[in-house]
Amino acid sequence: MSIEIANESGVGIDELALVSVSRFALAEMGINALAELSIILMDVEAMTELHIKWMDEPGPTDVMSFPMDELDTARRPDDNSPGPALLGDVVLCPVVAAEQANTAGHTLDDELHLLTVHGILHLLGYDHAEPAEEREMFRLQNDLLDSWREQRAADRARERLDAVDSALLTTVGLAPEPGPSESTPDTDHGRA
Repeated sequence: MSIEIANESGVGIDELALVSVSRFALAEMGINALAELSIILMDVEAMTELHIKWMDEPGPTDVMSFPMDELDTARRPDDNSPGPALLGDVVLCPVVAAEQANTAGHTLDDELHLLTVHGILHLLGYDHAEPAEEREMFRLQNDLLDSWREQRAADRARERLDAVDSALLTTVGLAPEPGPSESTPDTDHGRA
């Protein structure tokens, strides 16, 4: 999946985590691996302009989603295989997200992960205008976030164990021999 991030907000964020949570959510939702997603982080002024223009509501908001009108692009009309899908844009405002994170008692990163998944679900056609839709969307959003966090924690634990194992093996002299790319340079220049 191609996931592009443009941070125009002036706020430092963990872009790799946003890519990770996006890729996880899209894969769990069965989206084609050739899909393309854009995540744009904006400052308050730019988000306010978008919110007024597209939603006719004052002030900035936390997240907006702009789905592409045509999901099946970049392939011939007679080609029946699934092609790349241009999903659309998820637009986030970290300043608004930071205020919400503070109110909710969690980190800005946690709020941005939540908002990213929320925006992706909107791109995929989910909504929360009606109570039943809201329950379904928020349940799915929470399930995706919980599963991603569990996988991320397991991956980090595995990395820590691998590092400990490698250090232990090196200490007792059982470290694997260096491979061709890890071999030491030949310093005797062919002399015997």
